[in-house]
Amino acid sequence: MSYMEWAVQLSVIFIGLSILVIFLRLVIGPSIEDRIVALDLLSANAIAFIAVYSIQKNTTTFLDVGIIVALLAFLGTVAFAFYLGRRGKQ
Repeated sequence: MSYMEWAVQLSVIFIGLSILVIFLRLVIGPSIEDRIVALDLLSANAIAFIAVYSIQKNTTTFLDVGIIVALLAFLGTVAFAFYLGRRGKQ
């Protein structure tokens, strides 16, 4: 097993563990703001997982999916921020 394969496997384990912790924060989070931050972190970890998977399979086709996920995560975060801003004014 080469160093690169070992690093990719270790990255998959750490990203998977962080996704579990973030999902726990998403479920338990006491406020809506905590849940929004957890959802944003979950999408960032999904992008990291897609990138590591692309390295593992030695292909670049999955990187397009990562870019799309990043765009959707950004738009979702902006929409949630707009919603929270409007909720605070009323």
